[in-house]
Amino acid sequence: MTTLTDTTTAADLAAKLVTFLETGAVPEGLFTPDVFLDFTVPQWRLQAEGIDDCARLRQLGHSEPSRVPRSRLDVTETGFVLEVEEEWEAGGEQWYCRELLRADVSDGAISQL
Repeated sequence: MTTLTDTTTAADLAAKLVTFLETGAVPEGLFTPDVFLDFTVPQWRLQAEGIDDCARLRQLGHSEPSRVPRSRLDVTETGFVLEVEEEWEAGGEQWYCRELLRADVSDGAISQL
């Protein structure tokens, strides 16, 4: 059953998602136990299912902490879209990216990302 996502829930989950991006640690209540992650970058696609696999996938791509200095949240009927700017250091170099993250919310947590 699909329910409308309220602004407060979306804002809370978006803040937790930013924390996850910055630290690699999964905040309590961010994901449903069976969360599905579908991550596409220019030349490949990665998928993970479950909280541990999603966290592991993040660690493989970003073993160091990052910083999200700016973000924008748009609430949708089934969740939210979060635009982020992310900065991090890897291999002695500074990196920067802009990402759009679409999240489906079920029972107050992200079920698909």
